[in-house]
Amino acid sequence: MQAIDLRSDTVTLPTEAMYARMAAAPLGDDGLDGDPTTRELEALAAGLLGKAAALFVPSCTMANLLALLAQTQRTEQVIVEHGAHVYNVERGAALLNVMLRPVAGNAGAFDLNALENTLRVDGMRTRTALICLENTHNSAGGAVLPVGHLQAVRGVAERFGARLHLDGARMFNAAAALDVTPAAIADPFDTVAICLSKGLSAPAGALLVGSAGTMKTARGLRKLLGGTQRQTGVFAAAGIEALTVMRLRLGEDHERARQLSQGLATIGRGLSASVPDSNIVQVDVSGTGLSSLDWIALLEKAGVRTRPAGLSRLRCVTHRHIDAAAIDHAVATFRKAAEVAAGIS
Repeated sequence: MQAIDLRSDTVTLPTEAMYARMAAAPLGDDGLDGDPTTRELEALAAGLLGKAAALFVPSCTMANLLALLAQTQRTEQVIVEHGAHVYNVERGAALLNVMLRPVAGNAGAFDLNALENTLRVDGMRTRTALICLENTHNSAGGAVLPVGHLQAVRGVAERFGARLHLDGARMFNAAAALDVTPAAIADPFDTVAICLSKGLSAPAGALLVGSAGTMKTARGLRKLLGGTQRQTGVFAAAGIEALTVMRLRLGEDHERARQLSQGLATIGRGLSASVPDSNIVQVDVSGTGLSSLDWIALLEKAGVRTRPAGLSRLRCVTHRHIDAAAIDHAVATFRKAAEVAAGIS
């Protein structure tokens, strides 16, 4: 049997429909006169999120970085939830003269009292230009932030004169989980970054979405960062298929994640699986006597690929290449590995 790859939804391959769109896409030079297919994708994304404009970029990391660059000035502050991807993994502020200020949260959501207190106290020393949220929240196991929380943070931001940015790499998963439109999630935010190459299955690319003025600024900054490309319509064509078709099937990935969680819960032997909001399951192996790296090695020998989420947790991500049979096989593999782990520890 082919390896079951639960490391990330970034391993998804383009669909046949994507390849067909890519082969037929009208192309131009996006750094000169513009690429027509890329322009079509940007207009589609802006309309889908209820914003005025969008900018195609190579990665969601660049989209987040451009959002920070376009909306902050030297010496200003950006507030992030303490487990945020932009803070713990991307670290784009290393290229800026701003400080990323982590604030306590729970399952990816800000503690609103802590957020207000930080804005009030820090405001005596420095200006907070931007507040960032993440939905779904990667390190919180794909946690979905409800629209009410997003609107509440918007209210706090407005009271303190800060703008609001969403790291929405998996925001379409959040929309599917909440059964709301993408625009409902994007509404409170000045800018939103979305990724096309995770569960949406495009081979590459991301978008930054916001006002026309902010996107104009971001387009100039993209050039400074080396992000201007040429016949980007090849990738943008796959992005159009991703936004029009593939986002509508993400609920299937969430169902597979629930199936995985439920299956792992029957194993025991010190294993504990999270109950997923979306398509990420975290598996606590601290009770097995082996580390996450030990578990990764055991599982990989049996054809199941996972990633560490710390020394005592695994991260398993479902996607369109993982069907119900693959989940059953993965659970059986975990069960056998747990028996081996019990003998080793």
